[in-house]
Amino acid sequence: MAASIPSLDDPALYINRELSWLEFNQRVLELAEDETVPLLERLRFCAIYASNLDEFYMVRVAGLFDQLDAGIDARGPDGLRPSDQIDRIQRRVLELDRRLQACFDRELRPALERDDIRIVSLEDAGEEEQRQIHRRFHEQVFPALTPLVIGLGRPFPYISNLSLSLAVLLRDPESEIEIVARVKVPKELLGRFLSVGADGTFVPLEQVIAANLDALFPGTEIIDYGFFRVTRDADFTVSDEADDLLQAVQDELRRRRFGEVVRLEIATGMNPRLRHELIGALRLEDREVYDIEGLLDLADLSEIADIPGHAELRYVPWTPVTQPRLQGEEDQPIDIFHEIRRSDLLVHHPYDSFATSVESFVDQAVEDPDVLAIKQTVYRTSDDSPLVPALIRASERGKQAVCMVELKARFDEEANIHWAKALEEAGVHVVYGIPGLKTHVKAILVARREGQQVREYVHIGTGNYHAKTARLYTDFGLFTADPDIGADVAEMFNFLTGYGRPAVYRKMLVSPTTMRDRFVEEIDATIAAHEAGEETRIALKMNSLVDAQCIRALYRASQAGVRVDLNVRGICCLKPGVPGVSENIRVVSIVGRFLEHSRVYTFRRGEETRVLMGSADMMPRNLDSRVELVAPVEDPSLRAEMIDVLERCFADNSNSWELSSDGEWRRIARADGEPRRDVQAELRERAASRAAEQLASATPGVPIATSSATG
Repeated sequence: MAASIPSLDDPALYINRELSWLEFNQRVLELAEDETVPLLERLRFCAIYASNLDEFYMVRVAGLFDQLDAGIDARGPDGLRPSDQIDRIQRRVLELDRRLQACFDRELRPALERDDIRIVSLEDAGEEEQRQIHRRFHEQVFPALTPLVIGLGRPFPYISNLSLSLAVLLRDPESEIEIVARVKVPKELLGRFLSVGADGTFVPLEQVIAANLDALFPGTEIIDYGFFRVTRDADFTVSDEADDLLQAVQDELRRRRFGEVVRLEIATGMNPRLRHELIGALRLEDREVYDIEGLLDLADLSEIADIPGHAELRYVPWTPVTQPRLQGEEDQPIDIFHEIRRSDLLVHHPYDSFATSVESFVDQAVEDPDVLAIKQTVYRTSDDSPLVPALIRASERGKQAVCMVELKARFDEEANIHWAKALEEAGVHVVYGIPGLKTHVKAILVARREGQQVREYVHIGTGNYHAKTARLYTDFGLFTADPDIGADVAEMFNFLTGYGRPAVYRKMLVSPTTMRDRFVEEIDATIAAHEAGEETRIALKMNSLVDAQCIRALYRASQAGVRVDLNVRGICCLKPGVPGVSENIRVVSIVGRFLEHSRVYTFRRGEETRVLMGSADMMPRNLDSRVELVAPVEDPSLRAEMIDVLERCFADNSNSWELSSDGEWRRIARADGEPRRDVQAELRERAASRAAEQLASATPGVPIATSSATG
């Protein structure tokens, strides 16, 4: 008898969101373990793994503990209770941490030493190095230390989030009383690793302090010491009733410092009394305590990865090129508005330059006397971004300059408050968004007077207006003068700056109003086309797939016989390959040199393929509690371009993992004789070749150079 087909609500069909995220971070760890990755880049992946995990605990694990404290038994489609998730997370993280430490200690450290980069313990330092360390401790480190005794009428000291500390057990030789003290490692001031000599030797700062504890506690006996690190709840929620959003966010940032402890990392071998004292004083359960074999806080390995020189231990440098249609001549820069009027224009970062596309678009708008208004959203931006100062210049020139600054962009709140105040002082109209929603849209609108009419030019992106991440994240940007899209974006800005919500948008998908329904409608239309005998396919690329309604719709598509290909970088709660449910679904994840960040949704129905791109993932937070924008790509050549990128992603066999029906991710290995496919290397090569061809065609006699940037 054939097995019965499960209900699409069956929890067995869904992978837990938090456990799926841990599997994404394992893929980052696998790059640190990959011997084909350049050595310092492997070290950087160790740091990225650790940094990712810190944020996961500060936000996601903290949220699970909040549910427990509030007595809320909130379960996702997978049916796991918060308490069960916390226990499973601890077990999985301890497994992965052991792999991380083994990779660093047994593979990377010896390999680095062979290339004259030594990360050593104090005992392994040479005699002259130890003398130098001792001298630098007294000159530089000692003045920055503040030993704090615990007990003797003194309260347990506040331990800040992500701080690395020493717990010290002391004995008073006269009274024989044993005392516990805490010393914070001031790595924010001095760096985590103390460089010694001129030959690339580094010693962890906490070990330098440990070797000199007698200078901090003169006249006492140092019985023992150990290293520990605290992670606190760093998330916050701003009430829908907040009258002053700026003040509310500033108040919450001050409270963030005192969030509940959600993880205590202890270096193995700590004295039992010290361990007991810490756990008791912080009032922690066993499942909040993590014993770590090796160095704590490997996120700081980024300091070593960033040391000067050693080009042979890094990826071959990549410099983004100017998109061919935006290449002007030295004495005659391109008129970007003319190019956009001619036809829609697509850029793909970091292959195409952010500076010569998005930044040039805004710069030309500022300089153009016919431009009446510039409106932009800011979710995350860099300190050196020229876009925000450009809005200030626009305001000074009498243009309407509007900036929607999302104050609640997690861990970028302080930077955004700084920019918001600077913009307001310069006369830019600053809007802080809507208290109950985050504004995650990536959009710029330029209103330009042309004859008797005003034309709207729009940029819609999948990534932030952030010059640094535009060199590290893969993101698409669409420039268009389509009047319907312009009107939709204008109405969205009016919604953000004014009041009221448009009931219908002409072409755009907008959350939290229409997006989920429109996604499901696209899937259902593809199912109907398949049932009518048309050739169909759904191919989607996103950061995370979590939303249960969207997953059920994709399951229905698979059951109807539609081929579904999913490129999901991070969390995926859908299970492919389940008999009767998802045999026609394939899920792959690409984790490589650049962070895959694009969101592209394609639906093939017969001869037509509908292509959508924008800021939203298929996640409840994007569809219900954020303002998001997804736009159709209607130019046939641009649609073909984006579909080509997706096909390259599905063909990648270098930095790609595939999800199986048991919920396991397995790295795709090339078969014997199979050609190597690396989507990021291919797109770098293609961008360089296109730029060279355009330059050669514009400058007769210039030979076409081919790029060797395939590392």
